[in-house]
Amino acid sequence: MSSSNPFDEDQNKYDYMFRYIIVGDSNVGKSCLLLQFTDNKFRQNHEATIGVEFGGKTIEINNKKIKIQIWDTAGQEIYQAITRGYYKGATGAFVVYDITRKETFEHVEKWLEDVRTNASKDIQVILIGNKKDLESERIISFDEGNALAEKHNILFLETSAKTSFNVKEAFVKSAEKILESILKTGIDPNKINQNVKISNKDDDEEDEIREKKKLCCL
Repeated sequence: MSSSNPFDEDQNKYDYMFRYIIVGDSNVGKSCLLLQFTDNKFRQNHEATIGVEFGGKTIEINNKKIKIQIWDTAGQEIYQAITRGYYKGATGAFVVYDITRKETFEHVEKWLEDVRTNASKDIQVILIGNKKDLESERIISFDEGNALAEKHNILFLETSAKTSFNVKEAFVKSAEKILESILKTGIDPNKINQNVKISNKDDDEEDEIREKKKLCCL
């Protein structure tokens, strides 16, 4: 997948690094959300993800540089054994549905359960109702999405990967919540399985990413 170069020098300068996963049914726009956030682009005919795709971008929040690494997972059942391996190290999770397809909304509970079973209990989850540009075809109302998010006590936004509506805001709002929690409680950078990385001095992150990309679709 073509995205912002995660190995670019400026991209590798950060105060904190958060790892995100994007999950949901096939064709809800997960890869398009990733591409819009990292490259400000939209691809109309995006091929289905096989295994896992990767992208990254650095943003600034409260004078802190936050590097966001994003793992876009395949929605097909046959790839879920592979993609679940990426849940454990995630700091944030986007659970995405398509506002024009009822079944993708009905499957949100399953995806939330998957996240909570396989990821850290402290993961920041945000529910995303994508394809807001297709208002004339809408089946799931904003209130339905908001009610489900309130039920699970998670953030909720509707987005359009096509027009970029709320895409950056979704990443910023969730990252703000994560940073707020860090600044309140503190983190131990030496803790085993710590999901937040501090700085990147003497970091072998580039090698780690390359190795994961090699393995993700085996």
